[in-house]
Amino acid sequence: RRVAITAGICFNLSPDQLEIRESCRKFVLDEVIPAAPHHDETGEYPWDILQKAWDLGLMNTTIAPDYGGLGLSLLEACIVQEEIGYGCTGMATAVGGNSLAESPVIIAGSHELKQKYLGRMTEELLIAAYGVTEPSAGSDVASTRTSSRKVGDDYIINGSKMWITNCGHANWFFVFTRSDPDPKAPAGKAFTAFVVDADSPGVTIGRKEWNMGQRASDTRGVTFEDVVVPASNIVGEPGRGFKVAMACFDKTRPTVGAMSLGLARRALDEASKYSTERKTMGKPIFLHQGVGFMLAEMAMRYELAQLGVWKSCAEYDEGRRNTYYASIGKLYGAIAANKNASDAVQVFGGNGYNKDYPVEKLMRDAKIFQIYEGTDQIQKLIIGREHIQKFL
Repeated sequence: RRVAITAGICFNLSPDQLEIRESCRKFVLDEVIPAAPHHDETGEYPWDILQKAWDLGLMNTTIAPDYGGLGLSLLEACIVQEEIGYGCTGMATAVGGNSLAESPVIIAGSHELKQKYLGRMTEELLIAAYGVTEPSAGSDVASTRTSSRKVGDDYIINGSKMWITNCGHANWFFVFTRSDPDPKAPAGKAFTAFVVDADSPGVTIGRKEWNMGQRASDTRGVTFEDVVVPASNIVGEPGRGFKVAMACFDKTRPTVGAMSLGLARRALDEASKYSTERKTMGKPIFLHQGVGFMLAEMAMRYELAQLGVWKSCAEYDEGRRNTYYASIGKLYGAIAANKNASDAVQVFGGNGYNKDYPVEKLMRDAKIFQIYEGTDQIQKLIIGREHIQKFL
């Protein structure tokens, strides 16, 4: 659903949006923040948190009412993701992984495919995963080697995916494949996307990866060996999978930017509170200009990053192409999260480097925002390309 936000410039949330934010904020304070250290330490998947989030309607937020969902706007989905990201970006990634997998089905799936796979997500807590990245194909999506070939009324999929969020617990996968074996075939005609049931014969799930941060998120590899998929599970049209995958980024990059906003704000809040309690030279450290300037810069980065993310949402929800703004919001959100986390550790001093304090986790969690859903460098390429089109 794309909903016009206003007829002019407005930075105020509607009463319904404020209610969404406050409900989510209470959930994060009561449930997510207390549980986050345990999941960071153990790497356990946060099933109990996800169940409570699902019960509150905080998962699968953009599925249309026709398929049992709330049909929230992109801005409203980002409000949810920022709040959960404030509590734990690992858990926010687990929540967001569902929306990532669902997005291509929402954008390009048939009515029957939506009924079958989106409908089940709103009936009970289920997990979905987005399978595009491969060991040799990350930023270069067109280098995908996982193949699909038509045999009768079905397709046979072979290949491997890597760094797949929610992989170990997925009920189904969105899988991006090369359907034309000719390496010279244009990307717009060479790839086909599918929904693949996780329990299909030939699907093998790899071990959980132990990552630097966001350990509540489940990240693994998955192998497809002669996996049979019916033609009815194609997302979009045969050979048009690349267009489907690229179109999803306009919707999913703002939500990743929103998660980074949550982390940037959490870092600012933790540093600010600590600076009022910690005293040196007879006064709270926020009164020292060096610390005060750091807090000011942290606040500035958060506010500017939020503007970028919200602008990308406004463009999308108004029905306009938002590729340029989606990359700006995602990129600057990642910058804000990483710099704010680093500065928070600096404000805490030696305590910030210790696991007994919250900011070292923020610093570990933040780094992935510069990598997944398109690296910082890919975002700069897109921004530069989109910008220069105005002059050609």
